[in-house]
Amino acid sequence: MVNNQSKTVLVTGGAGYIGSELVRILLQDDFRVIVFDNLSFGGESLLSFWGNPAFRFIKGDLRNDDDIKAALTGVDYVCHLAAIVGEPPCKKYPELALQVNWHASVRLYKFCEEAGVQRFVFASTCSNYGKMAVADSLLDETAELNPISLYSETKVNFEKYLLSQENSTITRTILRFSTVYGISPRPRFDLTVNEFTRDAALGKPLLIYGENFWRPYCHVSDLARSVKIAMTADANKVNGEAFNVGDTSENYTKKMLASEIGEIIPSLEVNYHPVVTDPRDYKVNSDKIKKILGFNITKTVPDGIREIASLFRQQVITEPMNARYGNV
Repeated sequence: MVNNQSKTVLVTGGAGYIGSELVRILLQDDFRVIVFDNLSFGGESLLSFWGNPAFRFIKGDLRNDDDIKAALTGVDYVCHLAAIVGEPPCKKYPELALQVNWHASVRLYKFCEEAGVQRFVFASTCSNYGKMAVADSLLDETAELNPISLYSETKVNFEKYLLSQENSTITRTILRFSTVYGISPRPRFDLTVNEFTRDAALGKPLLIYGENFWRPYCHVSDLARSVKIAMTADANKVNGEAFNVGDTSENYTKKMLASEIGEIIPSLEVNYHPVVTDPRDYKVNSDKIKKILGFNITKTVPDGIREIASLFRQQVITEPMNARYGNV
């Protein structure tokens, strides 16, 4: 059995929404953790770790080769979460998205090989499936990838790059995250479940586009746990493998989300708009990660709605519309 205390994990993007939750879990499990982040959304998410002797922070830019080489010294495992995340920021900053999500990620992997890194876990996305060819079909890891945005194109390209490295000495694992929700050390309210619930809790009517389009959903703490599980699993089970992360039962349309929110916030008012602003429409089968790695979710979408709603009922968040709670 691996002695966690003997392993050092580099988490790129460790100050982010999922990254900061992953850092919390890794420190709890006695790993040594190095966070590499440019703090584009601030560093408050790291404050509770600051006095932990097993925690170290390096402020750096993924595009700066010297920063990356310095961060990789003595590192055993790399969890690569740093990215320009989501369609809106990638659309707003396309050149930056290409530099970070594609070019810098490839260089990071090459430097990992030079540094003798043993494992590399890549945070990808189920957005790579784009739009179902057959309505209401469940897409597993063998389904064709159909990226329909720059964000998912960069993720698919890096997935293909990793899978092409068959002679690498590094154990490579790809995790395709479901749409995330819930509370982490770095809160976000620009994500569907979180945003809808915040607005409903504040008494704002919801205006929903594409109400019948499907997505898989997974709580931020479960996504973070999946990274640790993949990182520590038997290498023969995860090397060169992609896993959808979530639970097959947790696919929802936006209309279904509104219904779940209405159960918890009965005053909810919903208006549906016929214009489709986001063509992504996919249902995902996540049975592989459950069968092979024993991964099970601990929270469902209704749990997440209650979690977010309680924040606003108790006025824990004083500036809920502040831009710092988003990625653009």
